[in-house]
Amino acid sequence: MFTTCNEDIEVLDLETGRKTAELKGDSEIVTSFAVKPDGTHLVSASRTMMITVWDLSTFKAVRSFKAHDAPVIAMDIDGSSTLVATGSADSTVKVWDVDRGYCTHNFKGHGGIITSVKFHPSTDKLCLVTASDDGVVRVWNLKTRKCEAVIEAHSSVVRSIAFSDNDDGMNMITAGRDGIINVWDWRRRSLVRTIPLYEAIEGAGILLSKTNVDLDTGSNADTSNMRIIYSGGERGIMRLWDMDTGNELFALTKELNAKHAFVDVLYMGYSQRLVAVTNDQNMLFYSATNRLERVHQIVGYNEEIIDMEYIGNTQDYLAVATNTEQIRIYNTNNLNCELAYGHKDTILCLSVHESGFIVATGSKDNTAMVWVVNMNLPPSKRIVCVAVAVGHTKAVGTVCLARESDCAFMVSGSEDRTVKMWDLSPLKKVFDTPQDAHAIIEKTGPIRLASLYTFQAHDKDINSICISPNNNIFATGSQDKTAKIWDVATGSLLGTLQGHRRGVWNIVFSPVDRVVATTSGDRMVKLWSLSDYSCLKTFEGHTNSVLCVEFLTKGTQLMTTGSDGLIKLWNIKDGECILTLDKHESKVWTLAKERSELFVATGGADSTIHIWKDTTQDEIDRLHVEEARTLEQQQALDNFLYAKDYRNAITLALSLDQPHRLLSILQNVMMAAEQRHSVSSSANMSRSSLESDGMASESSVALGMPSIDNAIGTLAPDQLERLLGYVRNWNTNGKLSRVAQATLYCVLTRYTSQTLLALPSAKEIISSIQPYSERHFSRLDTLLTDSFIIDYTLHAMDVISHDYMDSDDDH
Repeated sequence: MFTTCNEDIEVLDLETGRKTAELKGDSEIVTSFAVKPDGTHLVSASRTMMITVWDLSTFKAVRSFKAHDAPVIAMDIDGSSTLVATGSADSTVKVWDVDRGYCTHNFKGHGGIITSVKFHPSTDKLCLVTASDDGVVRVWNLKTRKCEAVIEAHSSVVRSIAFSDNDDGMNMITAGRDGIINVWDWRRRSLVRTIPLYEAIEGAGILLSKTNVDLDTGSNADTSNMRIIYSGGERGIMRLWDMDTGNELFALTKELNAKHAFVDVLYMGYSQRLVAVTNDQNMLFYSATNRLERVHQIVGYNEEIIDMEYIGNTQDYLAVATNTEQIRIYNTNNLNCELAYGHKDTILCLSVHESGFIVATGSKDNTAMVWVVNMNLPPSKRIVCVAVAVGHTKAVGTVCLARESDCAFMVSGSEDRTVKMWDLSPLKKVFDTPQDAHAIIEKTGPIRLASLYTFQAHDKDINSICISPNNNIFATGSQDKTAKIWDVATGSLLGTLQGHRRGVWNIVFSPVDRVVATTSGDRMVKLWSLSDYSCLKTFEGHTNSVLCVEFLTKGTQLMTTGSDGLIKLWNIKDGECILTLDKHESKVWTLAKERSELFVATGGADSTIHIWKDTTQDEIDRLHVEEARTLEQQQALDNFLYAKDYRNAITLALSLDQPHRLLSILQNVMMAAEQRHSVSSSANMSRSSLESDGMASESSVALGMPSIDNAIGTLAPDQLERLLGYVRNWNTNGKLSRVAQATLYCVLTRYTSQTLLALPSAKEIISSIQPYSERHFSRLDTLLTDSFIIDYTLHAMDVISHDYMDSDDDH
């Protein structure tokens, strides 16, 4: 599927909803696009008045040209994939040769913005039908380049034009915002029937012939011979109509409290699905053959992520509360999303029972709802609202379900500063057989819950409620800077936690110890004892309000999120922050941990959800593998040195990135070579010529042994670059300069300048080696000059000695 996103066009996988490619546009919003029927190219237009042709095999632009003097609003490509028609806000319609990029027709006659264009399906007729915002429909003959008919049967914008497929396009429909569908006889260009819909239509068309639609009318009537029209518009429901009689065949019931409207409807004939695009930027997929059952959704925008929890037996789903009235269930494996309607206003909070299929939500509509979620059921039965809690006078800002297996109660907190305990025992039958929840509730509707007790808990808004693991106590956190501990059975106050300087945003119980953790607007996280309600420890590190906290690793660590966009992991024992994650661009409102704690999800005001994986065990395993491999290589290196296989030893030392070990090898070899040379110099001069030639050859090598020089001369580029890096470092030390210069000499004599300059960091290494080399040569030159004094002194001593001998002879 192709869909616009500002100036770009996104390519989505329909099964997973994932983005597979992106067509990068110019700096202006895309106003219209169409795909060739043969699927080879996509043609797009933007507010820059440019048309771009994209190759869908490479997702790259192959051609761009200016089309109109105003933005293109409507576009269609003919069945042969050679012509594209564009309708513009300048009231003109143009037909283009897609492959060659030139205009073949320019039609003028409309008096308003062109809102729809459609080629007749018959390639023999070569006709184009266009409509404008004044309700006028025109038929153009591409062969004669003239307008064949002007149809004035609509009183508002015409949004859709479609043809029947079973009679060579002899029937045409037009639908618009005047709330009617007109059926036309194409041959006579005459109106056959007007179907009143009483809603502004944004998308309409004709289902493929021989489509058998299950209408659930109680009979097994065959609809494959019917010509069926689909429509969708401002009411946000899909409807089916009999084109021959004008009767409504089926109308989808709108979800409870759903407020969306359709802005476009597409028909995928090959899969018999209808895709409705909503004004809240979602795409809803309906089965055209099975009572318009919603089978799939793709969410285009999340608003702010306010709260979320993992759900399901396998914890593969996330229940997400965004800044909308719907609860959203995301599949974390493929990002597919299910929407559930029920609340009348924004959902502020949610809680998930440990069973994974019971979800409670609180909303700005002053109510809380209980849902049963089973994603293994058919789409219409996956998310069922089973109960409604009505009683708060202001927005319900926090809810929490009981921890026990039967989920007997729920606690809610509100901006009205009260806490209510709700009895969930009437839902026992539903909770025992969650797979039958839809059937049970369908008969009676959602159950209205009764409150067991109500009391004012704080002096300001209640932000958080958490029930202890044993269900005996619960805790509340409020904007009045305090957190309080309450008895579940009686609702009596057990203790008050005082110490924060600003409102408490979140409070959670430790899964193993009698402690609770709180977060606050004072940028602190505090750990409290439930024995004496004293503060045990304070964690500081966030630069703004700390919004959410969770215990991890069997209660030994804390993970926190804040208004600074940071996620921090703390060790409780020493109070140190051991990890900071920075991916969000704004406040991180919520944090959800999976049951196994392998994954943690975070969401915030930047409308994104990030899922983090605990890689501690993976890192330990990786370090063990690397350690074992390093030990094996170290042993191999020792074996090479013991066998005096210096060639392989040098190569392995480079692979292990051990410059000190390599330096030791080169120093030892060069020292041994010097000793051999010294011995040979003092040896008997009558040694055989063959041996003399051998020693001369040995003394001519740079690094003491020919095999080492050869090994240096056959290194791979990455190894050579690493060796030169070692040389650079050795060269900065005067004591190691001899080895560095000898190695550098060996490299320069065995590699061409082109090979060395081709190394990525060659220029940087050379510029670093040069000044130290000049310093070393200057020092050696000074030593050489100073050594001439010794020659002069010895020569002077010889002269004095000869003079003294001569004077003795004279006497």
